[in-house]
Amino acid sequence: MQNFIHNIPTRVYFGKGQVKALRKELRARATKILLVTGHGSVKKNGIFDDVLGEVKDAKVSYCELDGVDPNPRLKSVHKGIDIVRKEGVDLILAVGGGSVIDASKAIACGAEYDGDVWDFFTRESVPDKALPVGCVLTLAAAGSEMNANSVISNAKKQRKLAMGAAVLRPAFSILDPEYTYTVNSYHTAAGIADIMTHIFEQYFSHTPATDVQDAIAEGLLKVCLKYGPVVCDSPRDYDARANIMWAGSLALNGLVGEGKVNDWASHAIEHELSAVYDISHGAGLAVVVPRWMNTVLGKDTAAKFTRYGVNVWGLESKEEPIDIAKQAISRTQEFFTRIGMPGRLRDMGISAEHFKDMAKSALRDWGEVGHFKSLSEVDIIDILDSAL
Repeated sequence: MQNFIHNIPTRVYFGKGQVKALRKELRARATKILLVTGHGSVKKNGIFDDVLGEVKDAKVSYCELDGVDPNPRLKSVHKGIDIVRKEGVDLILAVGGGSVIDASKAIACGAEYDGDVWDFFTRESVPDKALPVGCVLTLAAAGSEMNANSVISNAKKQRKLAMGAAVLRPAFSILDPEYTYTVNSYHTAAGIADIMTHIFEQYFSHTPATDVQDAIAEGLLKVCLKYGPVVCDSPRDYDARANIMWAGSLALNGLVGEGKVNDWASHAIEHELSAVYDISHGAGLAVVVPRWMNTVLGKDTAAKFTRYGVNVWGLESKEEPIDIAKQAISRTQEFFTRIGMPGRLRDMGISAEHFKDMAKSALRDWGEVGHFKSLSEVDIIDILDSAL
């Protein structure tokens, strides 16, 4: 295991009715806030009214930025920064899923920066200060409510890039599983695929003696396998929603991946797909991940896939390791299909037209694609071709 520093300062309020904690947090932290939302679902299902009631009771003033897209756009971030500077905002409150939270984080650090916030995503600069961000989570997927990351799409350049910095961890997050009841089955399933892939990216690693992290990862994956179909079929099952929501937060807050080399090849490839085609991130991952698994499976990687098959899927350990590995990969693909994810890229209207450019772009933006197995341009194209 490698050295690491573990610090998760986000205060989490988990459970029914926890939105009431918003009043106390805002009174202690803000005089004027920017409320950031997506395309209106929180205003239709009553969540925004709950939030606004607490904002008013806290006696803080507010302004709004709505219409943040899935795969949040740089133009929304720029608009939010302008509002923050003009209105004298001192806290950003994100009410939505990962896209809304990621946009809010970018606004929070961009408002404190003299240059263009896109500099942080191209790694020309690193944010060292940001306004505090609070979250009211409405979709279990990205884990952004408890981590230091933000992913933004630059539509003009067809680039989707990530950044990370300690100042981006939210000050507080409100996680009420009931607020995810109205998420449709497709986006619920896409969120589960995203959660599982976050775990895979950190689990499949050659770093030795990471038994604690691996056991946590396996436990979280088993939670997804148990409750994923339940939340898709019975969206108002509180216990299922609660377990998936908490798994999503723990999957990417550092517990699973600290002290080891992570992979992130599947995300590098999927970011190219959603940058060009604007598809659901989780759906793209559900198609890419099993093909990545098949591509990297070999003599040097089979042992970890075997452990995955035995400890997560309950496969018989007496079988040949390579057979266990192949069965585990097949089960993974079948699970994504079971919860309603597309099986192939063509199901989302994607052709092979841009695959070569995507492979080149992934290598340019990530430097190296994959650490469990480093992928070449040809490897990336092969993965995309096999997913078509």
